Amino acid sequence: MERPLCSDLGALTIVLLVSMVLVRVRLLRQRGVSAMQFGKTDKSDFLIPPFAFLYFYVVFAGAFGWPTFAGEDLVQSPAVQWLGVVLCTGGLVMMFWSLVSFGTSFRVGIDAKHPDKLITTGIFAYTRNPIYVAFGFVLLGEFLIQPHIVLLIYLLAGVALFHRQVMREESFLRQHYGEEYLAYAKRVRRYL
Repeated sequence: MERPLCSDLGALTIVLLVSMVLVRVRLLRQRGVSAMQFGKTDKSDFLIPPFAFLYFYVVFAGAFGWPTFAGEDLVQSPAVQWLGVVLCTGGLVMMFWSLVSFGTSFRVGIDAKHPDKLITTGIFAYTRNPIYVAFGFVLLGEFLIQPHIVLLIYLLAGVALFHRQVMREESFLRQHYGEEYLAYAKRVRRYL
């Protein structure tokens, strides 16, 4: 009985996570800020959405009993599944705090033409990349809720993809903000 509830909460996590980002992008657009910069610095980023939609399908298939190719669970433990729910919840809280802390500086991708100020307060006083940490918590949580090999592969690929993007962003931030960013990077960890 716990499996469907945990799976439902996992699917709800995806809906809330994506909704938070899209609402923030829309609110910024209404204020004249173009926050959607995805794929403008590297066109290969457009390979990501089809894989993301497949990921969403696997998560929703577990919640709604749709057919899937994900295979059998690697582990069957309600305690592990509930730990996944806790991680997903933590990821949602961290994402919300990140969006609030970002203010109008939030962007999806690198905005080389209209960057805003460097944010070092709020959650950014504890981690330089709270959004990627939040996504990591959610990916790990979803895997624990539905411990399929496919979601493990997505977790590992996601962590590698996030790190690749963080390296790109840090390069831009060093170039754009110079000493201000370097001093910040010395004070605050990249992830946790």
